[in-house]
Order: sequence, then structure tokens, then C-alpha cells
Amino acid sequence: MKWLVIVLLGGALGARPASGASKSGPPAPPALSFSTSTVSPMEAEFQRVMALDDAAHEEIDKWIRENGAFARQGAGLGEAVLSLKIEQRLAPVKRAYEEFLQRHPKHARGQLAFGSFLNDLGEEAEARKRWEKALELDPTNPAAYNNLANSYGQTGPVVRAFELYAKAIEMNPRQAIYYHNLGSVILLHRKEAATHYRTAEQQVIRHAMELYRLAQQFDPNNFQLATDLAQAHYALSPPDHDATIAAWTRAQLLARNEQEREGTHLHLARVKAAAGRLNEARVHLNSVTNAALAAVKGRLSRELVEQALPPPATDDSRRRNLPGPAK
Repeated sequence: MKWLVIVLLGGALGARPASGASKSGPPAPPALSFSTSTVSPMEAEFQRVMALDDAAHEEIDKWIRENGAFARQGAGLGEAVLSLKIEQRLAPVKRAYEEFLQRHPKHARGQLAFGSFLNDLGEEAEARKRWEKALELDPTNPAAYNNLANSYGQTGPVVRAFELYAKAIEMNPRQAIYYHNLGSVILLHRKEAATHYRTAEQQVIRHAMELYRLAQQFDPNNFQLATDLAQAHYALSPPDHDATIAAWTRAQLLARNEQEREGTHLHLARVKAAAGRLNEARVHLNSVTNAALAAVKGRLSRELVEQALPPPATDDSRRRNLPGPAK
């Protein structure tokens, strides 16, 4: 159950994407105020179900944030208790979706939204069925292609994911998340992508990076997108240290909080050390004070020390440096 995984990680959720999976679809638009006098009764009913869903997720997000804060102080609910509380809160929302779709089985957006809800619960197989149904009912909806692509990207066949993402992009070429998702799946499945696109693996990596850059045109302030692009540079061979540093510097400017900013310092330290810029790497490491990053900082600090030391002497070099016979 994905909600349980979230609780175990102690994280707080942000805005939910369309399918509930990682980087799965465009963020849901803001809730619209509506009048039952201007929409059909079916649409008004659907809006009420969506409002129930949004309210439940907002409340759960609040619980997770508050429980995380309490846990850091030595209090808070146990994982099992919080998970049960979440499950109970979502139960009436699930019933509302089921009842709505029993009355309106051909409502494409209802099938799409319920698939995302089920995916959040970890019911991936059932979620895929709902998205397949949504696509059957409305083959013009790019979100359905995107959500199905996420599903195939996770469980295969991955070639199907490549095809579905491409279709979503074709139908809505201004939606950043479609480029972002396709780039991520290509990087995750490089060998399959190289076969599918009939090119070398390094070219596939560069193709994924270009998809990320296209996504940035439509979502230039997205920190996660910027970090994914920066991470992709690590797969290049030979490495391009200057380009990697530039990418992490850009990501740092988009950091949303101090922990994210310090995380980019760790990456910059790693890349600059690899480029031989040891003093600059130390400056970045000294900027990291967050306890959650201490282990990585310590490892990088040790590597810097080792890199700065002269190589150990070999037996041959020791013999060469022995004093000669007295004359």
C-alpha cells in the first residue's frame, strides 16, 4: 500500500499527480467552484467525489507532516496506527468512487481519477484496468496515455511505456511532465531504449537529457526536474565535468528548502573533486550542516583526504629513494 510506504518513510506528500505514481502525470488543476445550475447532475456528482478525494488527501498530508514533527520530538503515532488511520480515512472516498462509477460506468475522467486513487493505495493492477477503460472511453485524453505509460514503465513491457509517453506528448506537447516521465523511463531502461530507438546507449542517455531540457521549457522552476537532468550527466562517458557542475549549480538555484540546497552542495563537491578542484569541493562540503546528510558528507570528506594524499610508495620507489653507499 503506497500510503503505508509513505508513512514508513516519514515523508509528507505534495500535490498529487494524475496517476499517483512517481512523476506520473500533470498536477491536478485547482479545484473549481461550480454551480449545479450550470453543469449536468452527473458532472456535479463527479465534482463532489473529487472534492471528497482532495479533502481526504489534504487531511492525510497534514497528519503525516504533524506526526513527523512529533516523531522528531520522541512522540507521534506508531506506523501501524497511523497507517490504519489513513486507511479508514480513505475508505469512504473509495466507496464514493465505486458508487459513482456504478451509476456512470462510461465517465472517462471518473475512471481516470479512480485509477489514480487506486494506484495511491498500491492496487496497481486495478488502477491499470481503470486507466485502460478511461482510454477506451476517451482516446483523446493524454493523461490516460501518460498514466498507463507509468504503469508499463514499472511492470513492463517497457516498450509499451515508450509508445504511450510518445502519444501523450503528441497530444499535448506543452505538458512538461510527459517529457520528464519519458526521459526518466529511458534512463532507467537504457538497454531496452537503445534497442527500441535503434541507437547506442550513450545516445539514448543524451536523448533522455534532451527530453528533460524540453520539459524545462514548460516548467523552468521544477527542482526535481533540474536534479534529474543533473543526475543524468553521471551516466555520460566520458564525463563532462563542466556541464555537470553547471547543471547542479542551476538545480541549486531552484532548491525549495535548505536540505535540498545542501544536497546540491554534496553533488557539487563530488563533481568538483572528480575534476581535480579539491579546494572548491571542500567549500561545498563545509556548507553542509544537516544531520540527515552527515553520512554522505563524511564519506565524501574521507575521499577528498585520500585524493589529496600522495600515492603510497611502492617497493621499487622505496629502493630508488634509499641512500647510496658512502663515498
